[in-house]
Amino acid sequence: MFKNINLLVTFECAARHQSYSLAAAELCISQAAVSQQMRLLEQQLGQRLFVRAGRNMQLTRAGETLLEHTGPALTRIDQGINCLRQEELAGELSISSTQAFNTLWLMPRLQEFASLYPQIRIRLHSSASFEDLQHARIDLAIRFGTQVEQHTPGALACEYFGASPVLPICSAKLTQSLPLNTPADLLATWLVSLALPGAYDWPSWFEAQQVTGYVDHPHWTYVDSTDMALSAVASGHGVTLAVPYLCRRQLDSGELVIPFKLPHPNPVKRYLVYDPNSARLARLQAFMTWLKAQDI
Repeated sequence: MFKNINLLVTFECAARHQSYSLAAAELCISQAAVSQQMRLLEQQLGQRLFVRAGRNMQLTRAGETLLEHTGPALTRIDQGINCLRQEELAGELSISSTQAFNTLWLMPRLQEFASLYPQIRIRLHSSASFEDLQHARIDLAIRFGTQVEQHTPGALACEYFGASPVLPICSAKLTQSLPLNTPADLLATWLVSLALPGAYDWPSWFEAQQVTGYVDHPHWTYVDSTDMALSAVASGHGVTLAVPYLCRRQLDSGELVIPFKLPHPNPVKRYLVYDPNSARLARLQAFMTWLKAQDI
């Protein structure tokens, strides 16, 4: 059995182009390497495969016979590899992210991904914590914040894929009933906040806008997730801080508005956390490529 398939790959390429230099360009090796490999192949077969004709390398009868069998064989190998890649795509992919991102952004767009990759089954898990991916059997965590890299174990990949501003958001009908001319005017309504706001708190936003008096503000509503906060303000209950992509449709329709385009001093950074040696890497790459191409 012939054992050096690389020589046959180079031979097929050189025979197809009838040129060592064009074969070298396609294979990303030097012309000298192509020439050396062809001499080695001829030595192993005991046959001349090429003869020079001007600038071209023409096949001998033995070369034509070898090409007749090598071309289809390499095509069959490529087809087999493609089949294996398709089999790698088929199956389950477990994804974890925040409740707000899953509910407001990912789920409304999941059909688009499913139409592109019907062989991939998505299992979605909502969590705001930095859970152990292996213990929780999670393939991909979509994480947000300022401390993601610090909380990611060294064995996992932590891939940054952009940032978004955090802005005040409220309903259009609130702005019709409550004049909002300066950031300080927000203190005349309810402030909706996460119970654990982390880096994206109202005090930091007010400090950045040089607004005083927020410490004594009496009207606060605390919720566990941003989707709850946006649901509250959509009904006319005060104003919250959020990234606009979570409510893009409502902003585009005019149901929700951004009363002041004054961002929080801390933008929300986005990361993809996963095992780079995962057996489901083909599925991971398919989903991550799709996700990074979206308008977030």
